[in-house]
Amino acid sequence: MSKFYSSLSQIKSGLQSSEISVEGLVKHYLSQIEKNSRLNAFNEVFGPEALQRAKDIDNRLKEGNAGKLAGMVIAIKDNICYKGHKVSASSKILSGFESVYSATIVERLLAEDAIIIGRCNCDEFAMGATNESSYYGPVKNYADETKVSGGSSGGSAVAVQAGMCLAAIGTDTGGSVRQPAAFCGTVGLKPTYGRVSRHGLIAYASSFDQAGPITNSVEDAALLLEVMAGADEYDSTSASNPVPAYAADLKKTTEKKNIAYLQESLSSPGVDPEVKSMLINTIEKLRAEGHTVKPIAFEYLDYLVPAYYILVTAEASSNLARFDGVHYGYRSPAATDLASTYKRSRSEGFGKEVKRRIMLGTFVLSAGYYDAYYAKAQKVRRLIQEKTSKIFEEYDFILMPTAPEPASDIGKEEKDPVVSYLADIFTVQASLTGVPAISLPAGNNTKGLPLGLQLLAKHFNEQELLNFSKYFLEL
Repeated sequence: MSKFYSSLSQIKSGLQSSEISVEGLVKHYLSQIEKNSRLNAFNEVFGPEALQRAKDIDNRLKEGNAGKLAGMVIAIKDNICYKGHKVSASSKILSGFESVYSATIVERLLAEDAIIIGRCNCDEFAMGATNESSYYGPVKNYADETKVSGGSSGGSAVAVQAGMCLAAIGTDTGGSVRQPAAFCGTVGLKPTYGRVSRHGLIAYASSFDQAGPITNSVEDAALLLEVMAGADEYDSTSASNPVPAYAADLKKTTEKKNIAYLQESLSSPGVDPEVKSMLINTIEKLRAEGHTVKPIAFEYLDYLVPAYYILVTAEASSNLARFDGVHYGYRSPAATDLASTYKRSRSEGFGKEVKRRIMLGTFVLSAGYYDAYYAKAQKVRRLIQEKTSKIFEEYDFILMPTAPEPASDIGKEEKDPVVSYLADIFTVQASLTGVPAISLPAGNNTKGLPLGLQLLAKHFNEQELLNFSKYFLEL
């Protein structure tokens, strides 16, 4: 199959004209995975199972009773549970662990006849922005194999970028769907917090985590969101708002919009010059189309990353307490009693970045520091939420780069982790406030590396965000 299918609608027309079969499609993707194995995007491929499922779906298509995702071959990030399959969050501490149930989103995708072709490499426990903290090694960027894929859903983004599947599901805690999507030239959507069930995601920071699609097209992102979204009795934080028909109602925006952009994204010395010029060109294009695009100052910008890291590390230290070498997963062979089982299993099972974040979180929650750090960060989060809501009273969208720079070199060791944490400066606002955000491909820089632009909308306004994104990409 030489043709590159970039959307489910293209695949469906190929299936209708008998140009391809679902089985042939899966075979094609499996050969692409093998051909690109050096990119290290997959931790495990479900080859025989995916082929068998493809045969079943081909039969269902003939009978006319296939689901709305028939023909969609997807990959899932290795922190999403799939019953009877291994899940490791790319950590040694979960090596060999098999999930006893499926995440709600997995059940919903399978119910509509999606085919899950494998589980994708990610930063360990989704902690990282380069996909270098994985126990299974870094994921390489298909555009330039010396560059990082972005994180933490780097494997998911590269799997789509290199044509190893049509779409992939990642998780986004502070930008982990959007930033790798930007580095890989794909579409990455983080829904409103609570729009998609978290049941069956290995928790990192529970008040931030959201699953979202990485795709080649806005249409496929809309369709996947439609299937995954909705209330879930297993997740008390899932919203009960009715789910719109995102895909059926997807239409190019025609009315003129009020768009705000962060003036700091153009004035800050930390933003790459080519990222700035890409943003300036986009602003000029939007203005030429009749939209109102105005700069705004966000006075809490310097507090976004500190507040985010205090809160997520606190939640991580609590969530990761369950990986203790006693209940499941890795247990140190050198352990002699209960205390050494805990100590050795966690010391040997967790990687450097995960241990750093657990210790940071334990510190900010400890007596004497709780009020100074954790309680204060919660207050700052509230201020950021209020300020963002105020912006959305006047503007339809907030526009900014997805990342301050393009993908960096693999192995570029930062002596100070704070430097790499600051790379999240443009993605954490949507995470702290729970609003939906999408990263859209915005061309390449002079070295051929993909760049991404990000749009934020008000809570549960995914339909308008997707409609404008469709228009935006055709500008």
